[in-house]
Amino acid sequence: MGLLERIAREGRYLRGVCGTLNAVRTISSDSPNLVCDDWERAVDRHGPRTALSMDGRSLSYAQADALANRVAHWARAQGLQRGEAVALVLPNRLDYVPLWLGLAKAGVVAALVNCNLQGAALCHCISVGGARHVIADADTAPAVAAVRGRLAQPVTLWTLDGAAGDADLQAALDNAPDRRPDPAIRAGMTAGDAAMYIYTSGTTGLPKAAKVTHVRAQMYLRSFAGALRATREDRVFVVLPLYHSTGGLVGVGAALMAGGAAVLRKRFSASSFWEDVEAEGATLFVYVGELCRYMVNQPERPVERAHKLRAAFGNGLRPEVWRRFQARFAIPEVLEFYGATEGNVSVVNFDGRPGSIGRVAPYLRFKFNVRLVRFDPELELPIRGPDGFCIACTPGEVGEALGEIGPAARTQYVGYAEPGGAGGESERKILKDAFKAGDRWFRTGDLMRQDRDGYLYFVDRIGDTFRWKGENVSTGEVAEALLAAPGVQEANVYGVEVPGAEGRAGMAALVVGPGFDPKGLARHLDAELPGCARPLFLRIQPAIETTGTFKYRKAELVADGFDPSRVPDPVLFKDAGAGYVPLDAGLYARIVSGEIRV
Repeated sequence: MGLLERIAREGRYLRGVCGTLNAVRTISSDSPNLVCDDWERAVDRHGPRTALSMDGRSLSYAQADALANRVAHWARAQGLQRGEAVALVLPNRLDYVPLWLGLAKAGVVAALVNCNLQGAALCHCISVGGARHVIADADTAPAVAAVRGRLAQPVTLWTLDGAAGDADLQAALDNAPDRRPDPAIRAGMTAGDAAMYIYTSGTTGLPKAAKVTHVRAQMYLRSFAGALRATREDRVFVVLPLYHSTGGLVGVGAALMAGGAAVLRKRFSASSFWEDVEAEGATLFVYVGELCRYMVNQPERPVERAHKLRAAFGNGLRPEVWRRFQARFAIPEVLEFYGATEGNVSVVNFDGRPGSIGRVAPYLRFKFNVRLVRFDPELELPIRGPDGFCIACTPGEVGEALGEIGPAARTQYVGYAEPGGAGGESERKILKDAFKAGDRWFRTGDLMRQDRDGYLYFVDRIGDTFRWKGENVSTGEVAEALLAAPGVQEANVYGVEVPGAEGRAGMAALVVGPGFDPKGLARHLDAELPGCARPLFLRIQPAIETTGTFKYRKAELVADGFDPSRVPDPVLFKDAGAGYVPLDAGLYARIVSGEIRV
């Protein structure tokens, strides 16, 4: 990189840092200013402008505020007290954001439940937040009704769109006043109080309800409006679920805190995405990485470059997709960020270095609370030195990211909603006495590395690293090698037990297309990966199952293992001499018996 390019990149970085810090500088946990107060100021500035649009319908700032006011009066009429929760079990809708904003105006916590859940997971999410009222629509009311007898508390099911339930929410809202409720009903509340619960995606086990305070909601809403230099002319295209922080706070906030419009869709469609972006005149797009991968795997179409997008922002965009995505679709700027909903670590890649999740410049390290420490993958714990303290990683060394817990708004950690109050799940995320006696750090559960310039790179989730042949294998690095092979469109890597063998052997669920050649893939992996990291088994799937936030599900795949009698998809085995070959019952029996040594 030449001197002029380095100076220009550093300038972009500093502008991004300054814009973000300026946007959040007034946020404080002891302030009486809540997220609904931020919203009302935006309404007062931009009242007649479009705030939200979806499927040909729209709400101005003033109309959305009137709806939120009716929700607040409804909540008061139900006798809901400050700090109580109401569960929203809804898909993306035009009224979704006004619903939770209205609850916030009444001091009530909105539990944003994944609308795709059913059975035990749905029952758990409603129960853990203690909600006595659930709001659902025609899509989701049947699933709620099916579990209500198993809930930890009795609930009233309020429905929209004429769905069957206990009461018609739309009718109740139509009869509620649309004036702003007296702010005195929130007197004594501070931004450190809970505004909502957002649930972890539950790739393994049941989802956890992360407490999102007004502070954290404000940080999400304001930060990206500042980082993206958003204006009232921006139209942010949001296809991610509104029950999650990336779509529902980061994406929506970039629009609403700047006077722009959030353009919503019920769900992501790779086939119609670019037509919708062009038709809506979108200028910004919020992503998760897998959406970008889906798009680069679609056939090329002329409309995919006929857009007005000036930037895409989001998280999880892997290096092998980044360059293809940005070049093919002519995206001027990509703003990648990292942050856990329940955590206190946030970094942003302001200058667009492909593959990096963010940067902590050495000269600004005092502004950031994140540190990488050496990690033991067998114990799944940070390594401590002879003095009992953690050992900081050197440049290029992989370690767990920690976030120092402090009083400042951006460094706080409040944990999860748990029966009986904060306890086991919340406490397990805290590491004490990491660098000095008495300090407290949030464990992100993510492995990263950092270069000498301060750029951070995501490596893997803890637990997604398995041990084979005495070596630790990163599923993320194996997936990158697989995705670089011809014909491999998606790859989900995990470890499986092989009877009689120590550790877990690598296995990958693949979605493949034209050009896929099992023998060619074996040669490619032999050249790209050490022996311990080359997947022993492949599972060829028509599609890879994901969570509602497009994270790959692994628990079911691990449980299936490589037994062809349990796996409904074709399974291949890496034969030492022939590359990947079909795995049938006979070959499976020889592996399990130890006749074939792996």
